[in-house]
Amino acid sequence: MAGLLDTLQVRLFADGADLASMIRLSQNPLIVGFTTNPTLMRKAGVTDYEAFAKQVLGAITDRPISFEVVSDEMAEMEEQALLLSSWSSNVYVKIPVTNTRGEFTGPIVRRLTSRGVKVNVTAVLTVEQAISVSHHIEGDCEAFISIFAGRIADTGRDPLPMVAEVLDYVKERPNIRLIWASPRELLNVFQANEIGCHIITATEDVLAKLALVGRDLEQYSLETVAMFHKDAISAGLTLPTPLMA
Repeated sequence: MAGLLDTLQVRLFADGADLASMIRLSQNPLIVGFTTNPTLMRKAGVTDYEAFAKQVLGAITDRPISFEVVSDEMAEMEEQALLLSSWSSNVYVKIPVTNTRGEFTGPIVRRLTSRGVKVNVTAVLTVEQAISVSHHIEGDCEAFISIFAGRIADTGRDPLPMVAEVLDYVKERPNIRLIWASPRELLNVFQANEIGCHIITATEDVLAKLALVGRDLEQYSLETVAMFHKDAISAGLTLPTPLMA
């Protein structure tokens, strides 16, 4: 396992909003950043955003952490972004690529990055969106663009050539890093690595499968058979055995 993981160039970020889980994952040297979003916060039962964020930032001080604005209004988004950014130097502010009315947030991204606010533009699902975002990142301000490759794949489209196209477009902008977001399986880590994607962010259930990397497949097959047999016994499943002729 270690040999395969040691060859990875893509950086692993953990995606979640459970404080205990985030602190636990921060002890893993493979995890070099964190992302959150309102949906994950709701799932984790977060009700006090500021208290939660400051607990996270107090516990994890040495890696980038993305927190998202929650307003749908442009002016309020910008104000919230400035507030989130003020909480710590390792905060990247997540700005959705549009609001719910489909209005592009590029002008906000431009104003924020011109002030040195690090952003993570999220919910990007097309090459055109990603390229437009890159045009609104000012100067050398550090920024992430999160391409939701998993959601793209959910529609039956292959995200690899799309991510590769954007990577090629921004290759002369070292301050811009692409995130392969919403992976559905561990294989996506190696796919992202193969095309040179800078970062992949994954939930804890996907990251837990890192322990399977390099597993002997025959042994894994045997373990799977044993699991089925054990579960059949535990469930009390039986079938009548026909008499042998």
